[in-house]
Amino acid sequence: MASRRMETKPVITCLKTLLIVYSFVFWITGAILLAVGLWGKFMLGPYISLIAENSTNAPYVLIGTGTTIIVFGLFGCFATCRGSPWMLKLYAMFLSLVFLAELVAGISGFVFRHEIKGTFLRTYKEAVQNYNAQDERSLAVDNVQRSLRCCGVLNYTSWFSSVYFPASGIPPSCCANISDCHSSDLRNATIAPSKVYQQGCYELVTSFIETNMGIIAGVTFGIAFSQLIGMLLACCLSRFITANQYEMV
Repeated sequence: MASRRMETKPVITCLKTLLIVYSFVFWITGAILLAVGLWGKFMLGPYISLIAENSTNAPYVLIGTGTTIIVFGLFGCFATCRGSPWMLKLYAMFLSLVFLAELVAGISGFVFRHEIKGTFLRTYKEAVQNYNAQDERSLAVDNVQRSLRCCGVLNYTSWFSSVYFPASGIPPSCCANISDCHSSDLRNATIAPSKVYQQGCYELVTSFIETNMGIIAGVTFGIAFSQLIGMLLACCLSRFITANQYEMV
């Protein structure tokens, strides 16, 4: 029994080393998820706010998951150094929960990426039609038009049927050159087309969001499947320590 215990010491030491390295990498992935979530919230926020309220949960899920991973990554290092079987099992259980959460987030992002065009076309048309230059959706429309250098849904003519046009014309956010774009020009349906961006926002926005949601989903899937390695290492180490009654000195 003593010789067997001596033989398994190198195995346990090796597993501990691998799990500590993995936990450190796991901690880094948590920081990456947190960064991606913050990026999604602040960079994609104006676009997501124009699509569907339930889609805005995705960045918060990534932020919450990333923060939790950072905390449990440190816990994983502590549990490995302590060599506590129950702590290692708890760590493995947490990894399995993170795996499921990231898998769901990744699938949601992938589905959202393919369903976005129809949803965005409808909601963006509504935002343009009901534009008033003051509410959140109107400000988001302005943000999109300035950032992507576009105007209207399919083109600038989308504004002609909006409630905003009769009194104020096309919004200044459509102006190609703000210094040569006067309010009187924007109210004139003949002059305005020469002062504003010619390309509509629909194609630009859907292409932008599809590309970036694909990146978010891909990163999430990759990190999620890496949890399987950590679960396997934690379970194996816990089993070896329990079977051999190994204790750290």
